[in-house]
Amino acid sequence: VNVWNQCAIRLTGFDAGDVMGKHLVNEFITDDYKDSVQGVFTKALEGRETANFEFPLVTKAGKSVEILLNATTRRDERDLIIGVVGIGQDITARMNQEQEYARLIDAANAPIFGIDVEGSVNVWNQCAIRLTGFDAGDVMGKHLVNEFITDDYKDSVQGVFTKALEGRETANFEFPLVTKAGKSVEILLNATTRRDERDLIIGVVGIGQDITARMNQEQEY
Repeated sequence: VNVWNQCAIRLTGFDAGDVMGKHLVNEFITDDYKDSVQGVFTKALEGRETANFEFPLVTKAGKSVEILLNATTRRDERDLIIGVVGIGQDITARMNQEQEYARLIDAANAPIFGIDVEGSVNVWNQCAIRLTGFDAGDVMGKHLVNEFITDDYKDSVQGVFTKALEGRETANFEFPLVTKAGKSVEILLNATTRRDERDLIIGVVGIGQDITARMNQEQEY
């Protein structure tokens, strides 16, 4: 370490005297992140910079704070690489908030699922598991529309997700979702755009309602 500013001191509790000259990765990074953080710094020392890398930094109190890091190559006046400067952001509160949000979603009494910008499943709560018979391991990373929507609804459901990925949300959209047993359940869906802390669109969250019984009753009438 050869740079350690006042904000780093306040955030970690280590003053400059505690860290200057010490190996950053070996002494201040948790064991499970040592290799990945060292990899980011090694790349930057080769001139390949990294943006928005997340990792935990150990504080003097022995806790960890979550850092979002931009690793920038440092050069001298002859353009020779002499080190790396890391410009970080404390995202601990945001991470805690996201974990709480994930817990609330998982426990909700409604089927909730999410996709990333590629259409792959990245949220699948307990109610969705009970409703479809697919657990998270069955669906995570798979394309929701291609694998779990009946053929006659693929285009319309994909259209709803595509609109949400453009920031145009849809309420009360009805479609059948295929269960593990090969049956279909009727879902009434609200498709909500999901954004990151910079307000960039990162996916879609679908909050559903099982209306199979209601549909069967209406068909009976």
